[in-house]
Amino acid sequence: MSGAVLVAIAAAVGNLLQGWDNATIAGAVLYIKKEFNLESNPSVEGLIVAMSLIGATLITTCSGGVADWLGRRPMLILSSILYFVGSLVMLWSPNVYVLLLGRLLDGFGVGLVVTLVPIYISETAPPEIRGLLNTLPQFTGSGGMFLSYCMVFGMSLMPSPSWRLMLGVLFIPSLVFFFLTVFFLPESPRWLVSRGRMLEAKRVLQRLRGREDVSGEMALLVEGLGIGGETTIEEYIIGPADEVTDDHDIAVDKDQIKLYGAEEGLSWVARPVKGGSTMSVLSRHGSTMSKRQGSLIDPLVTLFGSVHEKMPDTGSMRSALFPHFGSMFSVGGNQPRNEDWDEENLVGEGDDYPSDHGDDSDDDLHSPLISRQTTSMEKDMPHTAHGTLSNFRHGSQVQGAQGEGTGSMGIGGGWQVAWKWTEREDESGQKEGGFKRIYLHQEGFTGSRRGSIVSLPGGDGTGEAEFVQASALVSQPALYSKDLLKEHSIGPAMMHPSETAKGSIWHDLHDPGVKRALVVGVGLQILQQFSGINGVLYYTPQILEQAGVGILLSNMGISSSSASLLISALTTFVMLPAIAVAMRLMDLSGRRTLLLTTIPILIASLLVLVISNLVHMNSIVHAVLSTVSVVLYFCFFVMGFGPAPNILCSEIFPTRVRGICIAICALTFWVCDIIVTYSLPVLLKSIGLAGVFGMYAIVCCISWVFVFIKVPETKGMPLEVITEFFSVGARQAEAAKNE
Repeated sequence: MSGAVLVAIAAAVGNLLQGWDNATIAGAVLYIKKEFNLESNPSVEGLIVAMSLIGATLITTCSGGVADWLGRRPMLILSSILYFVGSLVMLWSPNVYVLLLGRLLDGFGVGLVVTLVPIYISETAPPEIRGLLNTLPQFTGSGGMFLSYCMVFGMSLMPSPSWRLMLGVLFIPSLVFFFLTVFFLPESPRWLVSRGRMLEAKRVLQRLRGREDVSGEMALLVEGLGIGGETTIEEYIIGPADEVTDDHDIAVDKDQIKLYGAEEGLSWVARPVKGGSTMSVLSRHGSTMSKRQGSLIDPLVTLFGSVHEKMPDTGSMRSALFPHFGSMFSVGGNQPRNEDWDEENLVGEGDDYPSDHGDDSDDDLHSPLISRQTTSMEKDMPHTAHGTLSNFRHGSQVQGAQGEGTGSMGIGGGWQVAWKWTEREDESGQKEGGFKRIYLHQEGFTGSRRGSIVSLPGGDGTGEAEFVQASALVSQPALYSKDLLKEHSIGPAMMHPSETAKGSIWHDLHDPGVKRALVVGVGLQILQQFSGINGVLYYTPQILEQAGVGILLSNMGISSSSASLLISALTTFVMLPAIAVAMRLMDLSGRRTLLLTTIPILIASLLVLVISNLVHMNSIVHAVLSTVSVVLYFCFFVMGFGPAPNILCSEIFPTRVRGICIAICALTFWVCDIIVTYSLPVLLKSIGLAGVFGMYAIVCCISWVFVFIKVPETKGMPLEVITEFFSVGARQAEAAKNE
């Protein structure tokens, strides 16, 4: 996974520039207002500081849609250019107006980074470490603030500090970021697949995963192009084809899936279970746990929770279902493999798709777009408009490093992707069939029908045959269109990925699953901004001054302005170890758990600040309580409420609308940031410091309830599976409302 880690670190350099800019202007404005005589014109001073915020808000309104159109990488390159040009303009700025222009360009770069870096990291990171890598922007942003405060503090000790140099030095790290985006960062493989550039997407995935066989994840990326659709949750017993018999608890009269292992002659059969799993029970009857815990809890939360409760003992870091899945099905007719479906190779309708059999051809990538082999089962299947669908078959497998516990059809987090053909007779006796895609996930136990526990294929087995129980999300494949069945009698029965990705954005945004995800994302962004972080940052220098830090620094010969910068540097430095802990816990404990655990600490810290400002007490006691509360607030904020909203927002939206949906969430973030920043002085005058912190404590209480009721746990799950669950959960909620 080193490729994905290095790419995430490089992308997070953009957030380092954001933190650098935020801290630099806080120090430089002390000298700007002296040079331009702004002491009597605070509105211009405020505009200089806020211009970056205004630029970020403006660019966010269009950044998501443009990123979905042009790609993630070009927008990151553009952000580095804006940072670079903005820093040079600020370095030159002969007057306030040029300085405002430089701040505006700088704000454009900030807005692009805040919107796109979480998307980019989520789309390139493996599910098992996606939380860790998406916490990197929080770490690099705070690290950039610390480095900038140290630099500005050092400059403030000079006889005549130059604010132009303070702001202009940003061009050095922005130049580094430019070279990283141009020469190191690849395009997001998910975006490439959405544009039909399959060969390029495959090469990027191979680089990111460090292995040649990425057929399972390539298939997953194609399946992620769909939005909505009828998804059902089913339960299967999976075992060797010759061992699963007609037991009373296995519904053999229904559809079955045949899976082939990596070794010749090794095959498996998956058959439905009567009664179903925890997930399937939730799908049919609503959330039993929600009803037991209270009707307000979103069934979606319980649905996600059931996945993590049923994880195998090996945890989400391994794919425990089968160590090896071959490429499992084929399609007859003239059908290219999906890596050959490149946008540049499209020809007219009715013509054969060209096929590339050069060095870039991958015989292991048979899914979901298939080889030309016809099997005996095809004869009994109905002919489709663009070819004939056949049963699953064993594809050749690359023997080599495939990642821990991940076969060619593994998609991360213990999930596997597969397909099935179902066939039944209608009332008139006519046969009708359907092509289905399934995401399989082991239910947490493994054993034999005779009661013995044996190892999976590839391990040291006993004489007993083994089976596993697996939950399955079953839906229509993204590339399979029933509408095509009536159009032609021959040809491939699949749509091109770039055609699948086309559609009305507004129609996609009104999908119930997308709307439900937007409620979670926008709600988290609003509550995060009103939870008090800006107020505590504003109050920190005053608190530390009361604690005697200012007196200590003045005795050392440090001026008041330099002392405030050093205090801010120390405050930022305290955050870094806490963020490092959050990086470790984000994939172990999970996003939801961290939020539910850390928000009560924020509430307690704010209440202590309220009490210390209302109750008359000794100055030393007051300083100690205030300092401890502020430090605890900062540490636990950056562990949970700081990074978690952006991480969740980057995970819960479908590929086709991920850019525009995250832009909506980011726009909410910036608007709320502006409201909180400019309302704080007014609130301080009207209700006082204790009233402000009391209001923030109430918002944190509301935040905890919102997370408990509405925010699901997404750790270790592939992005496409997460969005599928949102679709299922939205329909559950609608069904419950109708009942």
